Amino acid sequence: MFDAHSILMGMTGIIGFPNPVNEKAARSVAGGVLALSVATLVLSMTAGDAWLWLVAVIALGFVARVLTGPTLSPLGQLATRVVAPKLGAPKLVAGPPKRFAQAVGAAVTIAGVAFLAAGYPGATQALLGVMIVAAGLESIFAYCIGCTVFTGLMRIGLVPAETCAACANIALHNA
Repeated sequence: MFDAHSILMGMTGIIGFPNPVNEKAARSVAGGVLALSVATLVLSMTAGDAWLWLVAVIALGFVARVLTGPTLSPLGQLATRVVAPKLGAPKLVAGPPKRFAQAVGAAVTIAGVAFLAAGYPGATQALLGVMIVAAGLESIFAYCIGCTVFTGLMRIGLVPAETCAACANIALHNA
C-alpha cells in the first residue's frame, strides 16, 4: 500500500519542522521576508502591478517552511547556514509557535496571490503591508505575532498543551 507520509518521513525525513528553533535563524528568515515584501510593494507602486506576482514566490517560501522547516526553503537555508551562525550562539525557542507563524504567513501571502489573480492588486498590496508589519516586528524587535496568537490559543484550550510542552511553560510564565 502506498503511504506518502511514511515514505516522506521514513525514507527521506523531508517533512517536518525543527523543535526547538534557533530564534536567530527565525529572525533572519523574517528579515528576508521583510526585504522581499518591501521590495515587492515598492516595485508594484512604482513600476506596476506585474511586480506583485513576486508575492507568489514569498508564499511558496512560507509553504516550504511550514512543511519542511528550512530544508526546502532557500531563505531558510540562508538563514540557518549562513546568517544565524554569524550572529553567535543559538538562542533556542519552541518550534510549534514558529511553525504556526509560518502557516499564518502562508495563509496571508496565498490570499494575496488569490486577490491578485482575481484582479484586486490593492488587496494584495494591503496584505503585503500586513507582512511588512509582522516580519518587521519579528526581525527587528523579536516580537512574533503568530507566536503570541499561538500562546493565546493554548490559553483558551484551542491548542492542546501536548502540542508543545515548552509552550505550555511559556504560557504559564506569561500569565
